[in-house]
Amino acid sequence: MATYAIGDIQGCYESLQCLLEKIAFNPELDKLWLVGDLINRGPDSLATLRFLYSIRHSVEFVLGNHDLHFIAVAYGLRKKGQSDTLDSLLNASDRQQLIDWLIQGKLLHTDENLGFTMVHAGIPPMWNLHQAQAHAREVEAILQSRYCKDFLSSMYGNQPNRWKNKLIGMERLRLITNYFTRMRFCSEDGELEFETKENMAAAPLGFAPWFSFSQRKTANDKILFGHWAALEGKANTPNIYALDTGCVWGGSLSALRLEDQQLFSCFCDA
Repeated sequence: MATYAIGDIQGCYESLQCLLEKIAFNPELDKLWLVGDLINRGPDSLATLRFLYSIRHSVEFVLGNHDLHFIAVAYGLRKKGQSDTLDSLLNASDRQQLIDWLIQGKLLHTDENLGFTMVHAGIPPMWNLHQAQAHAREVEAILQSRYCKDFLSSMYGNQPNRWKNKLIGMERLRLITNYFTRMRFCSEDGELEFETKENMAAAPLGFAPWFSFSQRKTANDKILFGHWAALEGKANTPNIYALDTGCVWGGSLSALRLEDQQLFSCFCDA
């Protein structure tokens, strides 16, 4: 039995199948950890999600910004973006079944036995792992409640952009969600910068990659994340594993075997 953490699939179904063949994945024995953005931008979001649903007993996943966006669009709470490739999924006969499964996803998954924690974008430097778990559960609970649509309709926006414990309501939930699903650069006290999407060298004045702060409270925790294709899988930081290697942008889809940290990649056409 092995556990493989896979970077952002984004609807690249053929690349996913290539990678699973390369690692000889057995859904009856092995486990997949998926860092979010399972769908959108790639050529076949519907086939991707249907396949993952069919092996759901072998899958642990966290929600990415594209996954949440799809649910909001499906519920009529947000218009499709020009770059979205969600039509087949939105028109699928089993759309609600797939949404019901997606919405059970986490924002943070951790396994103490394996010693890894998985998020989509990151964990801000001022939260320790226990705090991050608690904040993730706040959003997970609202997504799985009757207030789900209220949250999704208020999820979009860049404010507030700095953490305060006294934050309440939708502002608090929006900021937690932005940390877990959109963050790249921030300040040491967690102020977010959303405009810059290039690599680490492009950090704006006063900001740095979320994982680069020496006093980061999760520095001793092994963290898997995606979301940041411009890193090309290179975070150059102990205990930090960047898994988005830009499959949907012509790069590769990568899998890290957690037991021995061996990396596998597949450069199939998306």
